[in-house]
Amino acid sequence: MKHLVTAVLLLLLTAACSSIECPVQNTVACYYQVNDTLKDTLTIFSHRKNGSDTILLNQSQNPTSFKLPLSYQNGVDTLLFTTKRLAVTDTVWLYKNDMPHFESVDCGVAYFHEIKDVKYTRKGIDSIIIQKTFIDYDLTNPHLRIYFKSRD
Repeated sequence: MKHLVTAVLLLLLTAACSSIECPVQNTVACYYQVNDTLKDTLTIFSHRKNGSDTILLNQSQNPTSFKLPLSYQNGVDTLLFTTKRLAVTDTVWLYKNDMPHFESVDCGVAYFHEIKDVKYTRKGIDSIIIQKTFIDYDLTNPHLRIYFKSRD
């Protein structure tokens, strides 16, 4: 009888749990598409407010696209794009609004972003064009299209 009561309690507790399913694809990232294949090795660092740097993309060879995470507490993300062959470092400033996105207690809070502007130095980067301003779980279309200077 004791085992039956325990089984019923366990069944009731399981039924009481939330039936809300968190999104399977719950990655929020900025999707960059390279206009032509960059015939170089690219490393991208993020410069943090505390002065430290962290590698977001490490020595990607001939990238055609890449996805980078964004901060959720800074109005501006500062990124350092370093190429090996051309041996230059460009700084990219991504200006954005951060918006908390809450689906349920089980899923936690995600942050969506709205790109306001992008500024950059032009040592190795020719231009960056904003293609899609809203950053959420959808990573099917690029947010930014980046054009690098010719490596020839």
